Amino acid sequence: MDIHPSADIATSALIDRTFPKGVHIGARAVIGEQAVVLTHDIAARVWLHTYIGEGATLGARAIVLPGLKVGNGAVVLPGSVVIQDVPAGATVRGNPGKLVASQDGGI
Repeated sequence: MDIHPSADIATSALIDRTFPKGVHIGARAVIGEQAVVLTHDIAARVWLHTYIGEGATLGARAIVLPGLKVGNGAVVLPGSVVIQDVPAGATVRGNPGKLVASQDGGI
């Protein structure tokens, strides 16, 4: 696993250990209570690298699917399911996760 020492990961968060080389969590990232970061899908037989950028936040019970990138400073609101890459500075909510704000202030 590639987890920066300044990352704040809740003890109840689930970081996929099936493909630990695929976990990449940047500096100052925050992973909330019961949030899930996946790197594999056994049904599809894939093992992929998943990235959580510097200063990104995953809210409680948020889920990031395998092979995706959550950009630097992005926010995934609680309970959201990330099904595609999240741009740096963006905010995502819902299931499936939809962009609700971007770094440039647009929606």
